[in-house]
Amino acid sequence: MRVDNTEPEGPEGPGGAVGRRVRCGEERATVRYVGPVPPTAGPWLGVEWDDPDRGKHDGSHEGVQYFTCRHATGGSFVRPAKASFGEDFLSALRKQYHVDTDEVQSEDGPIPLEWRGLRERSFESLQSVLLDGREVNGPGAEGEIRRTTPNVQLLDLSKTLLSCWDDVGTITQQLDRLRELRLSSNRLRLPSDPSRLCGTFSSLKTLSLISCELTWPQILQCAPMWPQLEDLCVKGNSITELQRPDGVLQNLRTLDLSGNVLLQDTVLLSLSALLRLEHLDLSDTGLSVIRFDDAAHGSPTAMFPALKDLMLDYNNITEWFVVDELDKLPSLVKLSCRGNRLTSSDGNRKTADQILIAKLGRLVILNGCTIHPKERRGAELDYMKIFGGEWLKSGGRSQTSTEFAHQHPRFQSLVDKYGAPEEGELKKQRSSALKSQLIKITFMFPDDGEQTPIEKKLPATMLVEKVKGLLHRLLKVPAADLRLSYTCTKKPGTEYEIDSNLKTLHFYSVQDGDQVLVRWS
Repeated sequence: MRVDNTEPEGPEGPGGAVGRRVRCGEERATVRYVGPVPPTAGPWLGVEWDDPDRGKHDGSHEGVQYFTCRHATGGSFVRPAKASFGEDFLSALRKQYHVDTDEVQSEDGPIPLEWRGLRERSFESLQSVLLDGREVNGPGAEGEIRRTTPNVQLLDLSKTLLSCWDDVGTITQQLDRLRELRLSSNRLRLPSDPSRLCGTFSSLKTLSLISCELTWPQILQCAPMWPQLEDLCVKGNSITELQRPDGVLQNLRTLDLSGNVLLQDTVLLSLSALLRLEHLDLSDTGLSVIRFDDAAHGSPTAMFPALKDLMLDYNNITEWFVVDELDKLPSLVKLSCRGNRLTSSDGNRKTADQILIAKLGRLVILNGCTIHPKERRGAELDYMKIFGGEWLKSGGRSQTSTEFAHQHPRFQSLVDKYGAPEEGELKKQRSSALKSQLIKITFMFPDDGEQTPIEKKLPATMLVEKVKGLLHRLLKVPAADLRLSYTCTKKPGTEYEIDSNLKTLHFYSVQDGDQVLVRWS
């Protein structure tokens, strides 16, 4: 059974409350229902919490559906007296900057009303207004923001009680000099006609919408409101699939999509319409494959002509062909690729970084560190030694095989740069160099409180089945029953599954100091 919302006036439940934002203690929520909840007496607010773990149900009570939630535990009923509906922009501003318009105190007592304007003139010089975490619910009296704070260039309204873009626009249209707007951790109702609000954000250059539960279609729907936008951060939203931003966001230079779980086949092709994009963050998006099929191996792509800074940290990139694809980006000079599983045959992280440098000829900065000419030369020469044997077997300079050329698109250009490697000079991969490959691992047992951690130094090239054999001898548990995962020091709290007995530790990027979690059935 479903019920219709009722909206009693007065302190028990303000009229028009449905859809408004409230604060209850330290938590924020959106009102979805106002009215009775039998058999109890008096009005209730049915709220959907920003944090779904805070709730108790999906909006139903004793078989009656009063409202709906996105999450099964996202809803609660609270008494109106326990919910704050917030205050207008200027009231929050005066509290934040300690100006009381009813009775401003001085050392000699209350300041007369006619002097109040003198004190508020100090707001006119404010270029940054930071109201993040305040209970701002709307603009207040018409024109007062323009009169009081005319010079604001940066405005932070993150985690407030604003409920819709129309209210945000009513605030920003009074700030003619506004360049940067932060609206993270809000839940804003979309405008019915975004083009109507174009003038309210006409000077905006930088916009932050972190953790707002937005999808990409919703962002594109709002995009006409931001005609001059250059920097957009939508980290940690509900973005999964990307559509081409045709006709919108064409001035973007920086885009942060990190922390969204993206579908593989939509990412770069869709974003390639952003021809002015210079900085792109795709960290922690689950990305594993990147391809620029418009360009042959070793040739530049026509996509992303201005992109010079790309962040791919903590993704699922394991194949070196992805790096070869990145070398097709004509302007790429800065790359961050931490926390992926790109490994070299010796399992050494430094060797893998050398291969990255050698494969990306225009790269200047890798993982935040400048690549100096001496370092690049060393990396490229070592790369030639590592793969020189394969190059010779594939035909060498005279007739290099197509397969080798596809796997190592830059190799021939390095031969032209440094000369062809001789067989006697080629670097041999020696499994006997065990000491340099040893990594210290701590085995942890999260399901067995009595088992103490065990530290071991193991070769990075050790197969997982050998590791399980070692644990079988230590724990007297059948190797077939063991389930392994690991956590790394670079990303605490994230657990990576080790799911193949025939892979090595370095395949999974297990490094010195990591913890391997051991469970069994």
